[in-house]
Amino acid sequence: SASSDQTVKVWNAATGQELLTLKGHTKGVNSVAFSPDGQRLASASWDDTVKVWDAATGQEAITLTGHTGGVMSVAFSLDGQRLASASSDKTVKVWDAATGQELLTLKGHTKGVNSVAFSLDGQRLASASEDQTVKVWGAATGQETLTLKGHTGDVVSVAFSPNQLRLASA
Repeated sequence: SASSDQTVKVWNAATGQELLTLKGHTKGVNSVAFSPDGQRLASASWDDTVKVWDAATGQEAITLTGHTGGVMSVAFSLDGQRLASASSDKTVKVWDAATGQELLTLKGHTKGVNSVAFSLDGQRLASASEDQTVKVWGAATGQETLTLKGHTGDVVSVAFSPNQLRLASA
């Protein structure tokens, strides 16, 4: 769980027991995501950073810097090799999840980006923005492939269906 108290908490999902409290962000935390293998946990914060943690020990592994606004959302690719982050700075960044190297910066939204999601095959990345659009990008190239319009307010969340044929936005 992420909190405005600048921490991330890891819980036992069956018992509700608190297992870890991760401290290191200097502002509130907006989003968390486990890597597909469950070994790492990423957190996105208003402090303009993404942190990657060892999910078992709570030890901070790397801090990803490069956004110039609060980071609102994080998502791992299904293979766990890439991590995407969405920011109030109007960009989406794709990172090497192991090294923290910035691979791509996706520009095209005109307002802050609230949510990001990889398709299960890792070929596409979707982003939801306060500019009332959803954009779909080539995850390897950063090329914008679709802009979806129809919302009349901020778009705050996006998700691909498991069969990758549908995309939902809220």
